[in-house]
Amino acid sequence: MKLALRRAAAMSAAAALAVLLSSCGLSDSSAEGRIRIGVNGADPEWDVLAEEAKEKGLDVKIVNFDDYQLPNRALADGDIELNAFQHLAFLSKFNQQNGTDIVPLTSTSVAPMGLYSLKHKSVADLPDGARIAIPNDPSNQGRALLVLREAKLIGLRDKAGIYGTPDDITDNPKHLKITPVDAQQTPRTLKDTAASVINSGVAEQAGYKIEQAIYRDDPGSAATRPYVNVVAARAADKDDPDLREIVRIYRSPKVQEAVRKSSGGARYVVDLPRTELEQELGRLTKQGS
Repeated sequence: MKLALRRAAAMSAAAALAVLLSSCGLSDSSAEGRIRIGVNGADPEWDVLAEEAKEKGLDVKIVNFDDYQLPNRALADGDIELNAFQHLAFLSKFNQQNGTDIVPLTSTSVAPMGLYSLKHKSVADLPDGARIAIPNDPSNQGRALLVLREAKLIGLRDKAGIYGTPDDITDNPKHLKITPVDAQQTPRTLKDTAASVINSGVAEQAGYKIEQAIYRDDPGSAATRPYVNVVAARAADKDDPDLREIVRIYRSPKVQEAVRKSSGGARYVVDLPRTELEQELGRLTKQGS
């Protein structure tokens, strides 16, 4: 397997990051030949995939990260071989900001983004001057603002695109106080805010179902194509036969059934050709440059 030599070199070169990631289960003792997949919130389908891969002679380890920035850093530095936690908009922005060359191998799902509240039962109930928390990373922040626009709570400049910021707000009739916070912290702000825009996966981990959102975007619309989640690899490894086999296993009926069961309707399975994913990534990169 051509990844073996690259892994050995990368592990010695990434000693500093390995210390940082030790709490995530990574170490210099990772076996040569093992395929490590970084995820955020270890959904059951990844265990099913690991079992299916074992039957085909592939040693897969699922590595769970609790910080959105770490899986891409680990992948770029060779501490893992694949990751599956992000949508194309997030990947595009990460590559641009960090000079990395991470590419999608296959699509997984689209998760709706919702506006949640513990105090109010509808968008109309939100009071004047209410504080609304949104994720602070560029792609999820931009999407959260689009959700608020679709809910008719704010207006945005046309040029804001998918990477808008609070500075792009042109109309705010309820004088909402938009507060960017770390995406993983958005559920925790619900006690102290009128509402919070939360990514479906993060909401699910915090125990909230998409049905509880007082507003959500439509994962089936063309507007959500930038938010298709993917399995990603370093560009240099995208044609590695073992990684391509992992993609085939992921798309197998047994794993896909596990995806549907674990999502509970909170994620919508998407199967797009790699070429189409690469084209969308390229479009987003051009738009964000």
